[in-house]
Amino acid sequence: MNNSLSPNAAFLIRSAHADDVPGIFNLIISLAEYEGLRSEVSGNANALRSHLFAPNPVAEALVAIKDNGVAGYALFYPNYSTFLTQPGIYLEDLCVSPAYRRQGIGTALLRRVIHIAKERQVGRLEWNVLEWNAPAIALYQNLGAEILPDWRTCRMTAQTLREFKQGLRKRAGNADL
Repeated sequence: MNNSLSPNAAFLIRSAHADDVPGIFNLIISLAEYEGLRSEVSGNANALRSHLFAPNPVAEALVAIKDNGVAGYALFYPNYSTFLTQPGIYLEDLCVSPAYRRQGIGTALLRRVIHIAKERQVGRLEWNVLEWNAPAIALYQNLGAEILPDWRTCRMTAQTLREFKQGLRKRAGNADL
């Protein structure tokens, strides 16, 4: 992936390097705090480094570099749509340091992810946004994203997966899928 300066040349968007991981992880903590989810962060920078830079990485990241540091990042990975029978990209995080917001960094990062999706000819690019995050929703809609009203995120944590027993869980009731 090519490095590129933003249109106003105030920051650089490029693929993340291993030495960017501490800055990315600090922004992950910042994002979790912004979303009121700091207690959910149980990972660490070393695990992130291994997942981004292993021989078979499970995710990719872009960084925005400004003032010689990581000012923002976008982390994404492949997914698949059976309805489209095409690969896609899932954008896990798009985060800009509070000190660098409203400078076009988030838009530039998202535009780069969109460009990657177009280059890879994926069927769709998807991500979640919290319903109260009006600035992010406005940005996404301005770029042409559709906010899906009828879908909800489902999640099973590692603990839930460990506790899963064959058959239905008691609290799941008797509903058939």
